[in-house]
Amino acid sequence: MTAATSDTSIPYVLDSCHREVREARRGDPTGLLRRYAPRNDRLFIKGRWYQPAFDGGGWLESGTHRGCLLLLLAGAGAARAAAEPPFELPAYTVYSPGVALQEPAGTFAMPVTGLRYEPLVDVQPRNLAEGQADVAIQGGIFENTGFRIGGVTLHDPQTGHYFAEIPVAPAMITPPRILTGADNALDGFNTDVGTVAYGWQPVRTRGELTATMGQDNFRQASFYEGFVTDQLVGGRVLAADADVSRSTSDGSVPFGDHRFQRYTMRLQLAGPDSQTDLFYGYQTKFFGWPNLYTPFGSDETENLQTALLALNHRARWGRDDWLEASVFWRRNKDDYAFNRFVPVESVHPYQHTTWTTGAALFGHDDSGAWALDYSTEWLTDALKSTSLIYGRFHTRTYAKAGVIPGRTWTLGSRRLTLRAGATCDDTNRDGSAVSPVAEIVLASPLAGGGSRRTYLSFSGSTQVPTYTALNASPTAGLFRGNPNLGRTTSHNLEIGREATQGAWQAHVAAFYRRDDQLVDWTFQQGVVARQANPVDLAATGAEATLKWTRQRWDVIIGYTYLHKNADYGLAVVAGSFYALNFPKQRLTAAIVAQLGDGFELRMDNQARIQEDNPLRTAGGNRPVISSLGVFYRPLRMPRLAISVQADNLWNSAFQAVPAVPAARREISTSIACRW
Repeated sequence: MTAATSDTSIPYVLDSCHREVREARRGDPTGLLRRYAPRNDRLFIKGRWYQPAFDGGGWLESGTHRGCLLLLLAGAGAARAAAEPPFELPAYTVYSPGVALQEPAGTFAMPVTGLRYEPLVDVQPRNLAEGQADVAIQGGIFENTGFRIGGVTLHDPQTGHYFAEIPVAPAMITPPRILTGADNALDGFNTDVGTVAYGWQPVRTRGELTATMGQDNFRQASFYEGFVTDQLVGGRVLAADADVSRSTSDGSVPFGDHRFQRYTMRLQLAGPDSQTDLFYGYQTKFFGWPNLYTPFGSDETENLQTALLALNHRARWGRDDWLEASVFWRRNKDDYAFNRFVPVESVHPYQHTTWTTGAALFGHDDSGAWALDYSTEWLTDALKSTSLIYGRFHTRTYAKAGVIPGRTWTLGSRRLTLRAGATCDDTNRDGSAVSPVAEIVLASPLAGGGSRRTYLSFSGSTQVPTYTALNASPTAGLFRGNPNLGRTTSHNLEIGREATQGAWQAHVAAFYRRDDQLVDWTFQQGVVARQANPVDLAATGAEATLKWTRQRWDVIIGYTYLHKNADYGLAVVAGSFYALNFPKQRLTAAIVAQLGDGFELRMDNQARIQEDNPLRTAGGNRPVISSLGVFYRPLRMPRLAISVQADNLWNSAFQAVPAVPAARREISTSIACRW
C-alpha cells in the first residue's frame, strides 16, 4: 500500500548506469541550478564518488582531501568538477525502481515493461508482455487492476485485457506506485483490488536514440527528445518532449510475429508549485500467437490501435496541500482473428472500437491536526462491435466520489493518524453503491535517520462488468457472455509495515479480501467456449519486499503468498482461466551490479509455485524465469551505451495464461546514444 497523501516528491532518476535509484524534489522552475536537485544520493564520475552539497548547488567529492565541487549547470545539461575537465552527464530514466531491467529484449519499452518482475504485481503475458498483458495485484484478476497517469484513468470498457494498452513513452511518466486497500478505494476507478498509479514526469532537456537487433529477425528503433525553453508563460516554464518508437519481429514461435509503432508528444508548463501537461499518444500493435485467447491450436492475431488525449494539472501549496485535475479522451480499436489464414470478409467477425471520455479531480487539504482526502470522477463510454451485440446497452456513464477526513495526534516522536470516510459509485445502467474506507497509521522515526510506518486499513470497493462479459452471445461463439451480470463488491482488510534504515528499505503486509459476484471466465468439459460466470471468492495473502542499496549494488527481494476459496454457485465449472490462475507462492529477485570500467550487470528473476490448472499443457507449475542484461558505457564516451539482453534466459515453457504458449528465449543487442 502506498499512502495517497504522501506524494510530496516526484520519483526521478538520472544516469542509472552510475548512480543509485533515489527520489528528487521540485526546484527552480526556470531550469537553472538545482531545478530537480537530488537528495540523499551519490554520483559516480570518472572513478570518483560525489555526495550532495546543496548549499553549493552541486556535489562535493567524497573520500578525498581535494574538496572538489561538482556544479550542475542544468541549463546546458552539464556537470563540471573544479579539478577535472567538463563532463556531461547523460540522462537515463528508470521506469520502475522495483526491477533491474528497464527495457525488454524483444521490443521497445512500454509502461507494462517495468511491471514484469515487480514484486507487488503479477504480469501474465500473451506473446511478449508488451504484446498483451493481464496484470494482477494481491491475487486479483486482470479486470481488478486499474491504471492511472496523474488524474487520467486508463479504462477500457470492452475488456480488462486492454487496460495496459497505454500509448505513453515511459520516459514521460514517473515510476509506478501500487495502490491497494484504502488508497485504491479512494483513487482507483472501477477496480476492486489495486491501481498502478503513475505521474507525469517533469520535462528536461535531454534526448536518446536507440537501435536494437536480435533473434527472429527482430529490429527496433526509438527516439526521445525533451526540451526546456527559456520562454515563460504566466510565470511558468514552457517545455516539450516527444517519442517515436518502432519494433518488428518474426517471433520466438511460429506465427508469433509482431509490428509495433508508437508516436507521442507533450507540452508542459512547470512552475515551483504546479505542473500542467497536454499529451497526445497513438500506438498501433499487430501481433500473432498460437492459442492467443483460445485453447484450440489456432494461429490467432490481434490488431490494436490506441489513441489517448489528456490534459492534466497538478498544484501544491501550504503545508502539504495538493490538487490534481484532468480531462481525457481515449479510443481503442481492436480487430481479432481466430484463424489468421481464413480470408476476412467485408464485415470482420471480431472487430470492436471503444471510446471513453472523462474528467477527474483529486486532492488533499492539510490544516495541521486535521486533513481531508477527496476524489471525484466522471466517465462516459461507448462501444461499436461486430460481435458484442447481445447485451442490453452499448453506452454507459460512470460517476464516483470519495471523501476521507483524517486526524493526526503527536505522541512524542511518533504520529498517529486516523482516516475514515466513504466512496460512492454509480452508473446510469446499474444501481449505486456506497463503500466504507478506514485506516489507522502509526509513523515513527528510527535511530540513524530512518523511519517506520505501520498501518491497518479496511475498505470496500465496487466495479461493474465490461462489455465482453455483458454483450457476447450467451449461447454461441468462442466467448460466451452473461447479460445478467451485476456489480462486483469487495471488502479488504490489510495490515502492514514499511521501514527505511540506511541502505535498507522493507515492506511487509498481510490481507484478507472477500469478492462477491466477481466476473470470471470459466470452462466445462466438452464445451468449446469460455463462459462469463460470477464467483464469490475469498483471498488470503501476504507480501514482502526488501531492498538493499550500496555504492555499486542494488538488491531487491520480493515474496508473495496467496490462498483462495471459490464458490461458483450452481454453475458447472471444470476450471478457471483467471480467478484460479495464480501463484500460491512467488519469489522475485532483482540485482544491479556496477562492475567497474563502465560495465554493469542487471538481472531479474522470479520463481513461482502455481496453482494447478487443467488447461495448462506445458511448463509445469514450478517455473524459474529470468532476464539478464550486460551494459557497457565507455568511460571516454559516456553518452554511448551498448548492451546485450536476454529475456526468458532459461527458455522456460511455463504458460502464464493456461493453454497459451510461452514466449521463448529472446536475445538482442542494443546501442544507445544519450545526450
